[in-house]
Amino acid sequence: MSLTNCLAAIDQLHSADPSQTDGKANELIYAERMTVWLEKLIPNPSGELQIAVRSQHLCRWEILRKDYPMGKAGYYKWRIRLGKLHADKAAECMLQHGYSEDFITKTKSIIRKQDYKNVPDAQTMEDCACLVFIEFEFLGFAAKHTEEKVIDIVQKTWGKMSEKAHQAALALDLPKDALALIVKALS
Repeated sequence: MSLTNCLAAIDQLHSADPSQTDGKANELIYAERMTVWLEKLIPNPSGELQIAVRSQHLCRWEILRKDYPMGKAGYYKWRIRLGKLHADKAAECMLQHGYSEDFITKTKSIIRKQDYKNVPDAQTMEDCACLVFIEFEFLGFAAKHTEEKVIDIVQKTWGKMSEKAHQAALALDLPKDALALIVKALS
């Protein structure tokens, strides 16, 4: 059982993402950003949490949003299916690297963010995802949507985060226009 080898296998799967930025798979970039946030939030995370965080979007490109109906119901159906895919792909890597069924079950639950408001590791997973969005994706998202939609998304994102993640988000060195939108959404 080797955490390093298991994470390398997960990264190998991420590297198959056909979407790339500067020759690097986008989902590998995302996974690395998730890990950076994990390390900022939790000094010594469990192996389950490290694998879960690294697997957040594992093989995401295999299930396309456009294959599901538009609207809230279609979106949730897609997200649930993705969560299962990410968890199952991570489980395959963990099995190949000698992890126990209990370890795998716990990790899959974290990946799927089950009961995240009451399970600290699942909350940390959600915090990492929200912080990656705010730090790296928020401005691009805001440029494509109305201010009303952006404020709604910020409010929903903020509601998913822990107080520790709120503080981390507010400490980010964001451009003034992004920070102004966040402050407006929170007021």
